[in-house]
Order: sequence, then C-alpha cells, then structure tokens
Amino acid sequence: MVSSIKRFLIGRPLKSTELGEQKLNKRKALAILSSDALSSVAYGPEQILIILVTLGIAAFWYSIPIAVGVLVLLIVLILSYRQIIYAYSQGGGAYVVSKENLGINPGLIAGGSLLVDYILTVAVSVSAGTDAITSAFPSLHDHNVLIAIIFVIFLTILNLRGVTESASILAYPVYLFVGALFILISVGLYNVITGQVSPDLHAPIGTPVAGLSLFLLMRAFASGSSALTGVEAISNAIPNFKTPAPNNAARTLVAMGILLALLFSGIVFLAYYYGVSPSEEVTVVSQIAELTFGRNLIYYFIQGTTALILILAANTGYTAFPLLAVNLAKDKFIPRMFTIRGDRLGYSNGIIILGFLSIILIIAFEGKAEHLIPLYAVGVFIPFTLAQTGMMVKWIREKPKGWIPKLTINSLGALICFLVTVIFFITKFTQVWSVLIFLPLIIYMFHRIRKHYDQIADQLRVSSCECTIPIAGNVIIIPVAGITRVVENSLNYAKSLSANQIIAVNVSFEKEDEKRFQEKWENWQTGVRLVTLKSLHRSIIQPLTKFIDTVERKAIESNYQVTVLIPEFIPKKGWHNILHNQSSLLIRTFLLYRRNVVVTIVPYHLKQ
Repeated sequence: MVSSIKRFLIGRPLKSTELGEQKLNKRKALAILSSDALSSVAYGPEQILIILVTLGIAAFWYSIPIAVGVLVLLIVLILSYRQIIYAYSQGGGAYVVSKENLGINPGLIAGGSLLVDYILTVAVSVSAGTDAITSAFPSLHDHNVLIAIIFVIFLTILNLRGVTESASILAYPVYLFVGALFILISVGLYNVITGQVSPDLHAPIGTPVAGLSLFLLMRAFASGSSALTGVEAISNAIPNFKTPAPNNAARTLVAMGILLALLFSGIVFLAYYYGVSPSEEVTVVSQIAELTFGRNLIYYFIQGTTALILILAANTGYTAFPLLAVNLAKDKFIPRMFTIRGDRLGYSNGIIILGFLSIILIIAFEGKAEHLIPLYAVGVFIPFTLAQTGMMVKWIREKPKGWIPKLTINSLGALICFLVTVIFFITKFTQVWSVLIFLPLIIYMFHRIRKHYDQIADQLRVSSCECTIPIAGNVIIIPVAGITRVVENSLNYAKSLSANQIIAVNVSFEKEDEKRFQEKWENWQTGVRLVTLKSLHRSIIQPLTKFIDTVERKAIESNYQVTVLIPEFIPKKGWHNILHNQSSLLIRTFLLYRRNVVVTIVPYHLKQ
C-alpha cells in the first residue's frame, strides 16, 4: 500500500539512462530558477517603503534614487555571476568560488549561509504568497501557518517527481505573473501619463524631509536589496541545464536580470506615484492593483498570480539546495546521503530535508515573512560578498586576458555587497543576530563531519604493511526464550557453520522456570549445550551480556571469534510487530557496539 501511494504521488521510477531527459532548457530554467528573484518584486519595494514611512509620506520620493542604486547592484551581480558561470561551469556558485580562492573556511561560510538561505527562501516565499492570498481574502488571515505548510508539502512532493516535471508545471504560473505585472505596470504608467492619477497623492521629487539621514537611506537601500535574493541560484544549478550548460545558464541569468530590473523599477515608480503606504494587512502590489483596476477580475488575476509566484519562488530553493548539498557532501562536510539520487533521479534526501526544515521555520515565525526577510537577505549577501572577493583573488592570481574589467566588476560588487551586509547587521541587529550564532555552529558541524569521514577512511583503508591474525575458531552463542521452530531454525543454521562450540543461553526470572526449561531442553535432545542464567532484576540484557563478556575474554586468549546468533520471527504483516516483544531488537542494539562480538540475525518468516 505504501508503495502504491508513493507511486501515485511521485510517479514511476526512472532509469539512470533517462538522466539526460531531466535537464532544463532555457525557457523552463528561467521559470524554475528565476522565480525566487522575480517574486522578490512583490516585497522588495515594500521593504524600502517600510523604512521610509518612519519619516512620513513625503519621504517616499527617495524610493526612486534608492531603486536606482538597487538596479546598479543588480547589474553588477548579473555581470559577476555571468563570469562565475563560465569560470566554474561545474556549478557550486559562491561555495566553490570561495573555497578555491579564499580557503576552506570562507567556502564553508558561503556554503553554510546558502544552505540556510535556501531554507529561508522556501519559508519566506511561501509565507509571502500566503499573505498575498489573505490580502485578497481577509477571512483566511488566521490560517496563514496552516496554508503555508500545505503549500510546502505540495512543493516537496512536486519536486520529488523530478526537475523537468516540476519545471513544466511551474513555468506557467511564473510567466503568468510576469505578464500580469507587465499589464499592471503598463496600465499604471498609462494612467500616470494621461493624468488619471492625481499628483497630490505623492510628494514631488526633491521635497525636503525633516529627520532624514544617510544612515536611514542606507538602511532603506539594504532593505530594498532583498529584491536581489535568488540571483545566485542559476550559478549553483548549472548541472541542471542542457548542453552547452554554461552558455544556456549565462543567457538565462541575463534574461532574469532584465525582467527583474523592469518589474522592480515599475513597481517602485507606481508605488511612489500612487502614494501607496505599506500595510500589515494589504501588500503594496495589492494596493497598486486595486487603485489601477479596482476590485475586479483583473485585480484578482494579479493577486492570484502574485500569490502563485511567491509560493512557487520556493522552488528555486528546491532546485539549488540539493545541488549545493551535493557539492558539500562530495567534500565530506555534510552526510553522504545528500549525494544519492531518488527514484525520479532527483536528490530526494535534500528535497525532503529542505521541506521539513522550512515547515519548522514557518511554525517558529508564525508564517510572518517580514520577520524572516532580514535574516534571509543577510544569508544571501554574505555569500555574495565572498563570491565577489573570491573572483577578485582569482583574477589577480591568474591574470587572464581582459582581467582588468572583470576585476573592476567584482571589486565593485564585493564593496557594495559588503556594505549592504554591514548595514543589515547595524540596522536590523535584533532580527539578524542569530546569524552570528548559527553560522559558527554550522561551520563547526561541517568540520566535525569531515573529521569523522577522515577518521573512518583511515580506519577502513587496507594497508600492505598491516597483517591480520587468522581466526582459529568460532564460538556461537544463541539466546533462547523457549523451544520453538524459530529456535530450531537458528540451531540448524549454527550447526551448518562448523563452529567449534555452540552454546544456547536462557535467562529466567524464577528458579522453577529455570528448572522446567532445563528439563524440556534435555528431552528435546538437540545436542547443543544449554546455559541457564538467573536474572535477579528481571533483566535479560544484564546477565546475557555478562556471560558474553566471560566467553569473549576466554575466546580472545585462543584467538576465537564470538558470534551471537539471535533467533527472530518475522510476521507476515508489518503492523503485527507492535503485538510482540522486541527483545531481539533490544539484544542486538546492546551487542552491536561490542568490539569483538559478531551479531547475526536468523530470521524465521511466518506464513500467516
């Protein structure tokens, strides 16, 4: 039944030879990898206004020069990541760039930041999408967390079906969103040009504002820069592109940059001209759409596509997180399970863990995207800074043809990204301080995992200078609880192994039970020696392990191997296990960590 449900949700298993069919063309890649960056148009401009509103509506005109600054940073990032795509065509993005040019720890800082950032991508995107839905239907506002969790589960299942299938489905909402916003911006600009929007709704550009400071403007710029999150995703996911992968990835990146620039600047301008103020209940895009069209079909179409893109922007995380995890796992910094492909040839372990951690974040922050966005932005600007700095080191060290312009672009990008990161820490410290705790913990965890793998490799490596002493014989111990077919099956198996000695061990709680079992055993005439142990505290494990320790000490002196054969019957149906004592599991758990004891399960399968 479980297999049938899995097949229904995920689909039939794919052959390894079908991996090439799971690669993305530029149209699908633009939708699935740009959804995070494009969706930030729905909340990036709003983050600027949230800062400026503290000075009053008259300060909203500053959103225009701030938006210009954000666009300059976008251009620098697009040009820089285009260089990264060609320089590191195997993918890995900021992690690989930082590791190879700055060292292991900077690479791990970039990789750890991005792993956390992709978890935040899912949580922020789904939470923001849920907000868009509840803006249109206020009665659902109290169910934000539940709605967000349902969407995360849906996206997790969709991505487990494979990259190509999820891209085919998600491409339509992304392009619908782009079309809807272009309609909104076009009609809005037409209304502005034709004088249908009153100029009294906004303060003229250049209006003096009391209390304004450079610090506040930088804070607004940093908040608006949250619209650039997701720009790096394409450089991480190069292996997902059809050949020639670097060329297709670079063109997709440029297309994403152009779309993001047009949509972001359009929304910022309309928000300023309409005099829209940020609100907890209604998003800025929702207000612009309502002022432009009223609450009609077009309004609900824009809200619907905005909600979809915000939710589906999480798919960027589902695409990039598993690939980044593969790079870290290959370098032995996170568990090897992240390198395993599932039935549908996707890295299913990464997908499932991403979904699980995102749900935890949504519950912890009660589905409020505004609480996550600063942490989200810091998580991506740290890798931005490290990637730009790494590329600077690369160009200075290698000095390829035409390296001066490349160095200039990366230097400018590193400087701006560093400033944005510092501003976030200074202005939103109460919201991002946790980065200073969890990031060192993640780096420490990475090193501990790597140390474990290195130690395991050293211990498992076969060396020609090492010699092993042959085992002289074998002593088999069989714990028995009664005289059954299960025990008989285990005894027959033990006899087939040509052991030097076979010992059956019974642990009893009462003296009468001990005597009765000995008599039954003698009458059974198995030819196997029986040792009965009395348990004063009604524990099976304690007397059994003491006996095994005694046998083990004597066996080591003679270079004999101690093997414990555990009889176990296997019910026909899995749920029947809860109806039986799991003493064999308990014994096995205790004995597995005995250095010189081999533990073997001898199953006996029941027919009914």
